[in-house]
Formats: sequence, C-alpha cells, structure tokens
Amino acid sequence: MTSEPIRCGWRGMQGDPLYEAYHDTEWGVPEYDSRALWEKLVLDGFQAGLSWITILRKRDAFRAAFADFDPEIVARFGDEDRARLMADAGIVRSNAKIDAAINGARVYLDMRDAGEDFSQFLWSFTNGRVIHNRWEAIGDVPAKTEVAEQMAKGLKQKGFKFVGPVIVYAFMQATGFVNDHLTCCHRHAPTDRMSA
Repeated sequence: MTSEPIRCGWRGMQGDPLYEAYHDTEWGVPEYDSRALWEKLVLDGFQAGLSWITILRKRDAFRAAFADFDPEIVARFGDEDRARLMADAGIVRSNAKIDAAINGARVYLDMRDAGEDFSQFLWSFTNGRVIHNRWEAIGDVPAKTEVAEQMAKGLKQKGFKFVGPVIVYAFMQATGFVNDHLTCCHRHAPTDRMSA
C-alpha cells in the first residue's frame, strides 16, 4: 500500500487528479520558452478574480480558442474573433480580458521584432536565477513581492494588461521564477534541484 505524497495545502487540490497532476508536474518548474511564458501570463490574466482551478479546467478550451496561443495568429484577431470568443462558453468570457490577450500578442511581437526576447526580459527581473524560498506553511507565502512589483511595472510599461503584482507573482510561482513549494511538499527539493 502506497501513501499519498505530501503536497502544498492548496484549497480543493486533494483528491482532484487534474489539480494534483498540475502541482506535481508543472507548477514551479522553471520555464524559459517565450511562447509558453506568454501563454501562462495570458491565462493568469484570465484568472483575475477567479480560482486557478477554474482556468486549469478550461485550459484546453482556451488553447483551442486562442489558436494554441500562437502570437502571430492572435495578434491578427479582429471583431469576428472577439465575437467568437465572447460566445465561447468553454473559456472565461470577458471583453477586457480578451482584448488584453490580443493586445498582449501584439506587444509580444513588437518586442520580438525589436530584438527583445520575452523570456530574457522576464528572467532579467531575477537576474536569470530562480528565487529559492523556504516557506513552511501556506500562510507564509506572500501574495506579491518586490520583484513581482518590478516585473508587473515592466510589463505594464511594455503595454501588457492584467499584469498587476498579485497576478504576476502567481505567474512567477507557476513558471518557476520562484520555488514556492512548501518545504514539507514532495516537490520542494526536486524543484530546487531543477534550478540549482
């Protein structure tokens, strides 16, 4: 008989196979691919005011609706695409968030065309290194940090929307800019080793 691994104490995760798999395989793993980082930033923007599990359950529908988050395609979305997205019950339907995603694709491409790599831009806020935290309890984990505030400011200056410091810190946690797995979690030490 095998015992269940100890995980971070996220509300609603225990016993949810999708949520547990996301925690165990994806959350906190350092991501360096620019397109993957942009997708996650867009999804975190859609999360604003909602729980992450809501977005996670809709992620495949978001990928289908947003052309697998290809910024070249999303940047060309027009009024018909906006109407299609607002009619898509599989995603979060918000004009402001949809417009932010389309605008974000255009900003992403503007950066690329100016010779600025999105991943390098983001990782510059941590000097290219993962921040290793050692939180012992879920209540110890902050909602935002000074680095998240700096990254949020930098993203806003570029023209991105829905990138406040709380959203940005959730993005940083998910994409491995910080290791915020609790020290008791079975993923803390392996995630630390990925980014040592």
